[in-house]
Parts: sequence; structure tokens; C-alpha cells
Amino acid sequence: MADQPFIDIRSVAFAYGERPILKDINLQIPRGKLVAIMGGSGCGKTTLLRLLSGQYRPQQGEVIVGGQRVDRMNSRELFRFRRSMGMLFQFGALFTDLSVFDNVAFPLRENTDLPESVIRDLVMMKLSAVGLRGTQDMKTAELSGGMARRIALARAIALDPALMLYDEPFTGLDPISLGVIAHLIKKLGDALGTTAIMVTHDIHHSLQLADHVYFMAGGKIIASGTPQEVLASSDPWVAQFVQGAADGPVQFAFPAPTSVGEDSGLEARRV
Repeated sequence: MADQPFIDIRSVAFAYGERPILKDINLQIPRGKLVAIMGGSGCGKTTLLRLLSGQYRPQQGEVIVGGQRVDRMNSRELFRFRRSMGMLFQFGALFTDLSVFDNVAFPLRENTDLPESVIRDLVMMKLSAVGLRGTQDMKTAELSGGMARRIALARAIALDPALMLYDEPFTGLDPISLGVIAHLIKKLGDALGTTAIMVTHDIHHSLQLADHVYFMAGGKIIASGTPQEVLASSDPWVAQFVQGAADGPVQFAFPAPTSVGEDSGLEARRV
């Protein structure tokens, strides 16, 4: 139905062995929206992306994308599902032994039966979309960090995915390259009508891009809101994260019973 969220995560829990990572996660994302997931390192953000892509299965709860139960898919169903998903990894994860052209062509060759002439046209179109049409014959070792991230983005959108996952897309970039990637994420997402989740620590650019923001700590969603609500929030944890303050609910010492990272009884709330 049109009013159903494109992504619906219901009461999800996940643990690595005896170590709990996610605890009763609930979130919904409408079709075509970009949502930022923020929180300190180790709070479960990347694990959430792995559950969405079917790399992991939750011990509890449901992971629903586009009306499909990802947590119940077999290998064949997962392979089909991932054709409609793009992933921009934290450092690009380009194939170092392939040219730029072959990196972008890889998902097209793996997932379609298109003739090479059509693949070439599509690759050049994706390279044009990220402003790097003239790089097709270059090796990845010849690319700057910003160029490599843009090539990785071109590869991620090669199949025009309905779902995009961004894992720390701004890490390690200079301010100009960071601004370019942020602009492309917004521009290409709008052009493709893509639903997107972005795991990030970058406050400034993320709040400019995102339609909604979820904050995680201790494996739970402890706050959520629009970018405007986040900036205006007086919530102690959100304020500490946004301001990068050393003092606040998240303690410096470990272990710390009063830290948000512990089970301190905090519930998810709007900011």
C-alpha cells in the first residue's frame, strides 16, 4: 500500500555470540526519503546496514524492505533482492586490479545479460553523472581519494537501485571532495527516487541532506527527529553528540554505569 513504509524494522535484536549489539530496534522509512543514522562508534549502526542487506539475520524481529521479509530470504532470493540495492562502502572498496570502467561495469556484467555495447553506454552515463567521464581507462591507484569515492558511487548506482546504503560516505575526504560527494548523494538520490540510509558521524553535511535523523546508543534508538529538531534539541545526549562535547551522558570512562552506552533505562524519543 502507498502509505506503508519502504523500510520497516520491527523489534529487531542482534548479538555477536553473547554480546548484544542491537536491542529492540524499531524504525520506519518512507519511500524516496534519505535517513541518517548517527551515534558513537560501536553502537550498532553498521550492523543495522548488514541486517538490511541480508548479510546478517536478526535473532529477534522483522526486517522488511519494499514489502519483502529480508530476514527470511534464502540465497537465491537475497541475490535477486540485492540487484535493487546499491552500497557505498566507507572507503569505496574498488577493485584495485580493474580499471575505472571495469569497476563500474562489474554489477552490470554480473547481474544482467546486456550486450557489451549497452554496458559501455551505461557506464559512461554513470561516470558522467559523477563528473568523471574521462577517467574510464584509469587504474584505481591513479585516483585521488575523492575521485575514488565518486567512482564507487557511480558503481553503486549502476543498476539504478531502489535502495541505497551509505556507510560513512564522508570518511577521509578533504572538505572539497566531501562537499562534492554530499552534493552527488542528494542530486542522484532525487533523480533516481531512491530510498536511502546513511550511517555517518558528519553532523554538518548530514543534517543538510537528511529528511530524518535517528540517534543510536547502546544498541538502541534513543532519539529521532527532523534536522531542524536535532539542531534545536535540548536533549542532553543529542546536544553532546551535535556539539562534540567531552562532558555529557556519554562518559569518557569505561565501564560507566551512568553512560548512555549502558542500559540506563532511556527510551527512544523525538528530539
